Amino acid sequence: MFQIFLGLLILIFGIFLKVTKDAGFAKSKKFSWIFIALGILSIIAKLVLYYQTGKI
Repeated sequence: MFQIFLGLLILIFGIFLKVTKDAGFAKSKKFSWIFIALGILSIIAKLVLYYQTGKI
């Protein structure tokens, strides 16, 4: 369950980087797609593992 929460936080941070206008995050905006993809993939992977082990 913690991995789903962590993946969700990474996804939210990636979306935050994508939409923010703050000058401090200007250099990190190019990494937003990496965080978004990493968050989505980790959530999907954990849901698949839960499904295969029968916890869902």
